[in-house]
Amino acid sequence: MNVLKQILKWGGGGLLVVILVFTIFVNLSHPKIFEAPYPDIHASTDSALIARGKYLAFGPAHCATCHVPMDKMEAVEDGLDMPLIGGWSLTIPPGTFNAPNLTPDPETGIGNYTDGELARALRYMVKKDGTLLPPFMAFQNLSDRDVQAIISFLRSQPAVKHEVPATSYSFIGKALVALGMLKPTGPSQPPPAHVPMDTSVAYGKYVARSVGNCHGCHTKLDLVTGKFIGEDFGGGFVMESDPHIPGLSFVTPNLTPHPTDGHIVNWDEETFVKRLKAGRIHKGSPMPWGANSKMTETELKAIYRYLQTLEPVAGKPERIVLREG
Repeated sequence: MNVLKQILKWGGGGLLVVILVFTIFVNLSHPKIFEAPYPDIHASTDSALIARGKYLAFGPAHCATCHVPMDKMEAVEDGLDMPLIGGWSLTIPPGTFNAPNLTPDPETGIGNYTDGELARALRYMVKKDGTLLPPFMAFQNLSDRDVQAIISFLRSQPAVKHEVPATSYSFIGKALVALGMLKPTGPSQPPPAHVPMDTSVAYGKYVARSVGNCHGCHTKLDLVTGKFIGEDFGGGFVMESDPHIPGLSFVTPNLTPHPTDGHIVNWDEETFVKRLKAGRIHKGSPMPWGANSKMTETELKAIYRYLQTLEPVAGKPERIVLREG
């Protein structure tokens, strides 16, 4: 009996030492600095390129959905153009993430970023100081021209001084970064120089995966690790509503052409375009309806045609979930 007590005592003491060492390791590793190349992409004053950047920011890339204060979200969802001064906030297990000010203010915005630093942030998820840019923007495979367009538009905005609290990682988040489970990712293949807009399946794939990140929301995701745990476009990702509708969660639907479980399987192209142009039905839905309403019919048709080519996935997630409290 005494031997058993000694073993338990030693075992408990050993476990405490391991926990202490791991805690020290995680805290000493934070913030972790990453290396990534600086793309040779530079802002332009060309009006057509700036217009393309603005279209992306308020349309398919939906930068405006996050880079505005929380009390301006409804205005953005109503389709209004708001200054991209940052302020959207999300608290999940890895930490509290705050979208920064994207206007050219040198103190609180991007005025002290070089073009290369902005391009690196978009394409490689590494910030000016070398730390991780949290994986909320799937722009790694944007074309060179679209990266240039976005940077050109951001540079063209009026500078607005607006301080946004820095993102803060929880111990879980710090541990994920320290262990390499949460890290920057670059392009999955050499990014194209330019992808012309048309109604092709190829362009639809580009928008759905590299610009609008439809894939990122309509695929089940683990919010702790940031890893996809579901089938592509099969839905099932549970998303809390915005602060205006507490106690309500939304579950992304299955967008694959499954004959019984696909959410849009009975929609024709015209129905799809009209629905995405029409705006929100459910207040608090995290779908960027304001951005969708600004997309061209050409782009929406391309997305629809691409979705029809997906591998059908079984499963019809419940779309709205009421939470207690």
